[in-house]
Amino acid sequence: MKRFENKTVLVTGGNSGIGLATAMQFANEGARVIITGRDAVTLETARQQLGGNAIAVRNDQGDTKDAAALAATLKEQGITLDALFLNAGVAKFAPFADIDEALWDNTFNVNVKGAYFTIQALTPLFNRGAAVVLNGSINAHIGMPSSSVYAASKAALISFAKTLSAELLDRGVRVNVVSPGPVSTPLYGRLGLPDAQLSDMAAGIAQQIPLKRFGTPDEIAGAVLYLSSPEAAFVVGTELIIDGGMSQL
Repeated sequence: MKRFENKTVLVTGGNSGIGLATAMQFANEGARVIITGRDAVTLETARQQLGGNAIAVRNDQGDTKDAAALAATLKEQGITLDALFLNAGVAKFAPFADIDEALWDNTFNVNVKGAYFTIQALTPLFNRGAAVVLNGSINAHIGMPSSSVYAASKAALISFAKTLSAELLDRGVRVNVVSPGPVSTPLYGRLGLPDAQLSDMAAGIAQQIPLKRFGTPDEIAGAVLYLSSPEAAFVVGTELIIDGGMSQL
């Protein structure tokens, strides 16, 4: 029997990168998969890749009204959840002196406020024994220049993994976090940096990774499935760092 057969999982930001890779692995393990995303075109393409059992819901994690609407949509269809991977997020890097309120607000609205209220809205739909996995980042640990706002938002998610675990224990819900290092995803193309600067930055980052390469979305997805599975039933409030040794060696 596959690990997630007869289970329903939700992956936010499941239309590309780590989110799509995770949704695909869940589907391959027998789960009915629900994905969300802001882009209707990529969302539909991803749904088709996932097969006829998948459901796609257009959703903006930066708008708390969308969190309530998502929960209402699932409830209307009689859907309950066995796992949630809260993957949707934004990454905008800029030097401290250049940070403005708009960048701050967008980052925290999506990565922190939106994430928090999405979990809150979906909590009544969690089956007993459900697992929540948050997508953090090693940027919360390493003090990389130009990442101050992004890193702070991910540090908040790491904190949520502990505090929400304590609050949801009586419901039988586990909360954990994966913190990837550099991973080859479309997110890097949305950092707001020129192509030449992106290329130089990527090369410089790769040299800081003991394995001398970026991770892959599938490598992160495998960790998410582990934390969502019965094998991780004794893992609660934990951060799993997956960074090729970048923050550890």
